[in-house]
Amino acid sequence: MKSRLNPTFIPWRFYSSVFLILLLVCALSARVVELSIFKRNFLQHEGDNRSLRILTVPAFRGVITDRHGYPLAISTTVYSIWVNPKEFLYTRNNLNTLAALLGLSPNQIQAQTQKKTKEFVYLKRGVDPVRAAKIKNLAIPGLYQQEEYKRYYPEGEVAAQLVGFTNVDDKGQEGLELAYNKWLSGTPGKKRVEQDRRGRVISDMQVVEQNHSGNDLMLSMDRRIQYLAYRELLEGLKKNVAVSGSVVVLDVKTGEVLAMVNLPSFNPNNKTKQESELFRNRAVTDIFEPGSTIKAFSIASALDSGLFKPDTMIDTSPGWMRVDHHVVRDEHNNGPITVSQILQVSSNVGTTKMVLALPPSQLWSLLHRIGFGEMTDSGFPGEQSGSLVNRAKWGSFTLATLAFGYGISVTPLQLAQAYSTLAHNGIKIPISLLKINKTPVGEQVIDKKVANQMMSLLETVITTKGATGELARIPGYRVAGKTGTAVMAGLHGYQKHHYTSSFVGIAPASDPQLVVAVIIHDPQGKNYYASIVSAPVFKKIMEGSLRILNVPLDDPNVT
Repeated sequence: MKSRLNPTFIPWRFYSSVFLILLLVCALSARVVELSIFKRNFLQHEGDNRSLRILTVPAFRGVITDRHGYPLAISTTVYSIWVNPKEFLYTRNNLNTLAALLGLSPNQIQAQTQKKTKEFVYLKRGVDPVRAAKIKNLAIPGLYQQEEYKRYYPEGEVAAQLVGFTNVDDKGQEGLELAYNKWLSGTPGKKRVEQDRRGRVISDMQVVEQNHSGNDLMLSMDRRIQYLAYRELLEGLKKNVAVSGSVVVLDVKTGEVLAMVNLPSFNPNNKTKQESELFRNRAVTDIFEPGSTIKAFSIASALDSGLFKPDTMIDTSPGWMRVDHHVVRDEHNNGPITVSQILQVSSNVGTTKMVLALPPSQLWSLLHRIGFGEMTDSGFPGEQSGSLVNRAKWGSFTLATLAFGYGISVTPLQLAQAYSTLAHNGIKIPISLLKINKTPVGEQVIDKKVANQMMSLLETVITTKGATGELARIPGYRVAGKTGTAVMAGLHGYQKHHYTSSFVGIAPASDPQLVVAVIIHDPQGKNYYASIVSAPVFKKIMEGSLRILNVPLDDPNVT
């Protein structure tokens, strides 16, 4: 039988197939040449964009310590948990587990990840390493972690307003964290890493820019004295049912702040927005009328004039006097008493008579030189200067009220510094919140003789029976100090039955080392006089501080 195939057809199909194959091979070869040679740089760049990333390497924030190196603020490693909504895939089980680990509800997570146009959404920041590890083990597509730092404050609310705190980005927001933010922050770095298709880091490729840790900060504060002041102030507020209070402890020789406490306080490790009113450091940001604590300087200005001496007699009878259609009163009719006794019984009439006998500028000048009406050298954020008005024409009653602590506003820190000036032979020393290694050079703002006379007079306030400072006595130490009880001012004038009770004291009087200022606002208990409210708190803080610092006894009457 004859074949029906055309023998000439077979070679034609064969050659056609070979031609097509060769053509395809040539096309593929040309494409390979194009991609590997002509477009190599472009493809390499695109590939790197999909596998290599530049990540920010956070800088370790500097440690804040007390004067002995004990940490007050340290940074710990935490993780930020974030998602790429375009890649985020989950089951009901692992979503519930993730929500429990993050402290969120499943609905909250779903709501945050619904916008598929975004590629980056934070779920939670500041997650501790243990929980972060558990979250990582869930292996949920589109769920990622980023290493960061979070601030931890070992002393909690004891030093909260002084040290301050940082925000979620580890930047200072309040206190010394804010004041020295640049010093503490350091510089973040950058590194190139290789990632897989899910964004997980496979390996570190190169350090692009080295990170640099922040600098440490050593404060002048002694945490032992800080805790002591906090504990005793808290007890004093509870006992006297007071609204708030502040304590400042100064080193007389150096101007260093050894303690600065405010109550009520807050826990910087677990703060809330509702507590924002408690964030400020009232010892430097809040002002008040100091009342009779100013009398130490009113009498100092009288002694400085040369017209009065400690034993000069002043007749305070009948216990009141009229000044410009107003009445200045004492609690009792003290009769004729000496300048020293005027301070001991805190006589408004006696102080007023001395100040009105002098030129109006005499008292203002001394108060101004000491530093009232001006900010201290603390550098604390939000510090107030207080108010000391230099009137073109002084009215007698205005001058009289200034003499016993009204019409002037001060901060607790200013008041402590003023008494430190008296204790330091009339030399004003700059305030420091940082530990210093060299005693600063001060400025002589009060005559040395006058300052020493005032120290003697202030000591009698403590030692004389019946004087206002009896409850501030410390066995074994000579103490000098002054009480102050002032009616609090409100929106509609002075408020009846609302007082600020203050006591500022110095010890040991023979060689002053410390000044302690105790300010208690609005005590609502049975007592409001500073002699009963603030003086006992001062005693406990000063007594404990002297023992902590091993200051020798100086009272010859105690063996």
